[in-house]
Amino acid sequence: MCGIVGYIGKDKALPVLVNGLRRMEYRGYDSAGVAVVDHGHMGIVKRPGKIANLVEALEEHPLEGHLGIGHTRWATHGIPNELNAHPHQAGHIAIIHNGIIENFASIKEQLGSGIKYLSDTDTEVLAQLIAAERETAPSLEAAVLAALLQVEGTFGLVVIDDRDPGKLVAARRGSPLLLGIAPDATYVASDAAAIIGYTDRVVYLEDDEIAVCQAGKYEVIDFEAQAKDHEEVQIQLELAAIEKAGYDHFLLKEIMEQPRTIADTLRGRLDAENGTSHLGGLNLAEGSYQNISRFLTVACGTAYYSGLLGKYFLERMTGLPVDVEVASEFRYREPVVSEHALGMVVSQSGETADTLASLREMQRRGIRTLGLVNVVGSSVAREVDGGIYLHAGPEISVASTKAYTSQVLAQLLIGLQVGRARSLSVRDGKAIVAALEALPAQVQHILDQHDKIRALAKKLSHFNNAMYLGRDTLYPVALEGALKLKEVAYIHAEAYPAGELKHGPIAMIDENLLVVFLHPKNDLYDKSQSSLEQVRARGGQLLIVGTEGDDTLKQFSEHVIYIPEANPYTQPLLANIPLQLFAYYVAVERGTDVDQPRNLAKSVTVE
Repeated sequence: MCGIVGYIGKDKALPVLVNGLRRMEYRGYDSAGVAVVDHGHMGIVKRPGKIANLVEALEEHPLEGHLGIGHTRWATHGIPNELNAHPHQAGHIAIIHNGIIENFASIKEQLGSGIKYLSDTDTEVLAQLIAAERETAPSLEAAVLAALLQVEGTFGLVVIDDRDPGKLVAARRGSPLLLGIAPDATYVASDAAAIIGYTDRVVYLEDDEIAVCQAGKYEVIDFEAQAKDHEEVQIQLELAAIEKAGYDHFLLKEIMEQPRTIADTLRGRLDAENGTSHLGGLNLAEGSYQNISRFLTVACGTAYYSGLLGKYFLERMTGLPVDVEVASEFRYREPVVSEHALGMVVSQSGETADTLASLREMQRRGIRTLGLVNVVGSSVAREVDGGIYLHAGPEISVASTKAYTSQVLAQLLIGLQVGRARSLSVRDGKAIVAALEALPAQVQHILDQHDKIRALAKKLSHFNNAMYLGRDTLYPVALEGALKLKEVAYIHAEAYPAGELKHGPIAMIDENLLVVFLHPKNDLYDKSQSSLEQVRARGGQLLIVGTEGDDTLKQFSEHVIYIPEANPYTQPLLANIPLQLFAYYVAVERGTDVDQPRNLAKSVTVE
């Protein structure tokens, strides 16, 4: 959520800022703006709505200059409009900010009644505080530091001063920020995607650090004004990876990429001979597996549903109990945890605020933590004791698909390694490895049915309510499938274990309800059959996901999607693929903003 980009260098700032903002559109936003300093003058243009609105305004009011900042805002304080959009100006100061200033009201009172505020935002209050400190501070960075020492809350911010056109100042607490380093320019961004093509050398700021940036050089200080050394790292992201490559939407591209991303997640990690996996990044001695008392998974949204599915797998493979917690709940209650638990922190971005806070709470309690993240250099990746990079590649669409699949696979790999070290037999391990090796081709087989799934979506897109049902490992898949339909098609959808149908949800079933029933061949197939009968008897419109060759399903509905017969550990992943495609094609039929659904953000960095 929210995007930050800053530039100082020999080239004109505006094209860099606009390109950077466009590359961060996927993060979710409702307004955009830029500020550029040119010969002592601060020019600011901002607009509500899409970046296209900003670009149109800039054609009428072009901004020259070699120092600038740009921002896409996801509203927290104040409605989405031009006045509340960033950058905010106070005198000679302009600021862009991600995060929340919790004590903005007391700061506002401290500054006095003589200031006229133009917006409803906490950020404008911070801008006024920095401007007030700048009146007596010897430098811009000193003013920023003096102001931030008074702040409670979270921030990733960049500040410029039209009296000091050779400098921009960035600071971070709880909201991601990185510096891009080039010979004749320095970039600041909240997301590496914003600077790809300009440089591949970056520095990741830590909490309570301030970066003083000039063209081609920088200095990092802490909140005691002490210099901090930082290693410059090379990012591997390529420009082609964040482009649509001929697809209409990033969401479809990312769904279709899954045979490759699955192979990338598994590559070099499977041991077919011994029926296990090799995960050096866990940083766990093999003998320590016997001391693990339980797993504790924390995550949000889609990542949370991956954890629920992982719970089934991990418990069966390791014989250990698994607790799966919604991170926003875990961080605020008093959970009973064992010091011998192994914490798993699941996040695509590695920057989710609630998940990060839960990670720190686990570490405070002495729990060893593993990160399952997709973004190299992210906060979770840097702070955990060990972990697994998903290698799913950039996921630009707000709704997660390929990252979810890789999150589940990462948990399977952990289960294999820990399970084989404990009680999982080599025979069972080999069967799981063989199933994982076959998975990319099986997923491709399902994706090849996209035209059929598109036709089903066209027929069923008029439903405004849907219920997803599944048993055992298919229940978390039902939850994730319902979430996708909500996110991208704006259809009210709920998910239940199929066995719970009689305990309330059955009251909702009539001809106006779409029921998506996950019913492939497995050990509970016969148990699920009765629930299928109950839905049909009450007139619910059925869409069934079943196993190839199961022609009996056609007597219940003409709408059946078939998946290949598969091992119990990979069947749920296969069942999820048609649900992703179905949600996508329904969204297209209903004309929604597929890649950037309303009100949603890719990386939720505030509470």
